[in-house]
Amino acid sequence: MPPVATFLPISTALTSYDRQTLSRDLLAALIVTVMLIPQSLAYALLAGLPAQVGLYASIVPLVAYAAFGTSRTLSVGPVAVASLMSAAALGEVARQGSADYLLAAATLATLSGAFLALLGALRLGFLANFLSHPVISGFITASGLLIALSQLKHILGIGANGDTLPHLFQSLLANLGSINLYALLTGAAVIAFLYWARSGAVRLFERLSFSAHTAGLLVKAAPVVGVIATIVAAIAFDFDGKQVALVGTIPAGLPSLHMPVLSWSLVEPLILPAIMISIIGYVESVSVGKTLAAKRRQKIDMNQELIALGAANFASGLSGAFPVTGGFSRSVVNFDAGAETQMASVFAAAGIALASIFLTPFLYYLPKATLAATIIVAVLSLVDFSILKKTWQFSRSDFLAVVITIGVTLLFGVEAGVACGVAASVALLLYRTSRPHIAEVGLVEGTEHFRNIRRHPVLTVPEILSIRVDESLLFSNASFLEDRIYADLAANEQVRHVILMCSAINEIDWSALEVLEAVNARLVEQGMKLHLSEVKGPVMDSLEKCGFLQHLSGKIFLSQYQAFSQIRAEFSDSSAARPAFPA
Repeated sequence: MPPVATFLPISTALTSYDRQTLSRDLLAALIVTVMLIPQSLAYALLAGLPAQVGLYASIVPLVAYAAFGTSRTLSVGPVAVASLMSAAALGEVARQGSADYLLAAATLATLSGAFLALLGALRLGFLANFLSHPVISGFITASGLLIALSQLKHILGIGANGDTLPHLFQSLLANLGSINLYALLTGAAVIAFLYWARSGAVRLFERLSFSAHTAGLLVKAAPVVGVIATIVAAIAFDFDGKQVALVGTIPAGLPSLHMPVLSWSLVEPLILPAIMISIIGYVESVSVGKTLAAKRRQKIDMNQELIALGAANFASGLSGAFPVTGGFSRSVVNFDAGAETQMASVFAAAGIALASIFLTPFLYYLPKATLAATIIVAVLSLVDFSILKKTWQFSRSDFLAVVITIGVTLLFGVEAGVACGVAASVALLLYRTSRPHIAEVGLVEGTEHFRNIRRHPVLTVPEILSIRVDESLLFSNASFLEDRIYADLAANEQVRHVILMCSAINEIDWSALEVLEAVNARLVEQGMKLHLSEVKGPVMDSLEKCGFLQHLSGKIFLSQYQAFSQIRAEFSDSSAARPAFPA
């Protein structure tokens, strides 16, 4: 790939751009724009920012990602989880509604962009692999619940606050006596309509002879219908005079691009939240990008995605907005609508820009309950408690990590939840690598295959201990292997040869090498030998370089069968069949 295409992937798409591709990108952009307008307004509300800031976060950032991103259909902008995390971080450094709060939001986006770009420049995209999917699912589920609860105050028309489940419940219960009936009816009606639209509207459009695909796309415009209907209702029933919270005046025009004034007193408390938002946003974006790219047999560059998301967040900071990332719902809509290239995002940004210029006066009477209802319906689709059942059935350690992540997020907030999620993922990795699966194996009679003596009826020789390690030997698990070998030797005093089957060992580090040397020396002292079988080339190279093979008491065998057969010949009279499940 040419250097320009590597740095600006959009240039590859533009070299073969034609009228057909243009028409598909324009259609996708139109549909995404219609969807993005209420979403952008709603997520700005969730982040505690003025409505127009949500629109600003959906203009220049889209263009920046389109220029640098490798996914042709990922749509970047404000998303629910990042907005909630932004609100939690910003509330610690400034008062909501103040100029300092706006400055802090732009600073947070800029820091997030700088961190992502730095990771991309260092080619550290692989770090996303260290967050396990169950932990991410648990965090998103808990965050979805917190977001939905945080929006109930707008649905009920009451004052409430809090970043954790106990605080939100306490605040909501304390203010239940001042429920605004008009706000409640508006929010409840929009929620009911949006849920009906997901199934009832699709069937209605199909009865009108629309294809299932077209009906599905039309349904995505349901939030816009809710916005228009509630604006009309607010005017007709004088919601303003009935103390129903409205969006109010939204300045018309485009964002003024300028670098936020950074001060260490503001940067210092926002560094850690920016890193956490970046990590979660990147994992979510890459997951969506990979999924959509695979459907068209395309691929994305994880390191370039870091740079692209960094550019998008930096652009959001320049726009006076807040952190952005790739959104699942809008990206799927962009894909289903037929977007062919990153230009669809550029056209969508142009659509949002036009809306910012010409449509903002009509949004004055938009009830905040409508936006809250849009958020609630969107985030509840992220809540997935089935992950608890699945992990319980599959892996208790994964289940424990999910439960801890959900519990910490709900009880202590999203920042603690992210930190706990990262810690749980790393802890799971370390736990599993420190306790690799180790099996004593025997020969399946009539074959050259070796299997676990506890699972299969196999042939063994009392004088031979055959051990298979199903993991690379590293500092974290070398002692575990050593303890297992000594325990097996203690259980069988007849052993004279230990064969380490290395078919699953891809690497041996220095700590593990020292353990092997210690095991070899101890076996020699007790009149036994250590043999290796099925050693892979790179591992063999490492063992030769360090001189380990010169001191090995036994031999290196090409296969486990060869090792077992040759050594068994010395003890042919003592061969015995082992049952599949010995007592």
